Amino acid sequence: MSKTISVVFGVVLGLLSVFFLFYTARLFYVTRGLTAIRTGGQGAYVGAVVFPLLAILFGWSAWRLLRLKN
Repeated sequence: MSKTISVVFGVVLGLLSVFFLFYTARLFYVTRGLTAIRTGGQGAYVGAVVFPLLAILFGWSAWRLLRLKN
């Protein structure tokens, strides 16, 4: 893979990681730490697990791509 493509994908994945970090923080703020969830709002619990995992996955992938040496 060329260095340019690695950098572009790394930056995109890094931005996705930052987005999911932001969205995780927003989820916890809006639900006040998951204590004020409306009836039927169990999706917040799913988001509390999935969003941080996506942020870690995208961040790790970005780090791997951006540290490649060609």
